[in-house]
Amino acid sequence: MHVSKKEVVNQINLLASAKFQAFTYQADTSMVTTANEKGRKVLVAGSVYPSNDDKAVGIVYNDVDVTDGSQPVSVIVEGYILEKRLPVAPIAAAKTAMKEIKFR
Repeated sequence: MHVSKKEVVNQINLLASAKFQAFTYQADTSMVTTANEKGRKVLVAGSVYPSNDDKAVGIVYNDVDVTDGSQPVSVIVEGYILEKRLPVAPIAAAKTAMKEIKFR
């Protein structure tokens, strides 16, 4: 029998509609600059992928722990996003680069 601590994860809904398109990309430790309170490097849901600039592709859908190396990450590339619920607001260049994402 496997016994482990119960951990509760609270994730804010950042979607403004039920319809969206997401693709899988690769996230690595260089995308997270600081560790969380448990010492883990987590790319949080709502982050601009891969960076908050003109190279932006989309918005990270779920939290991804990259402490131990690269991990697949679901990235929303098309849909409606509630901008005020994102951990960091996308800059103008990032919004322009993410052509199929609409912010409300």
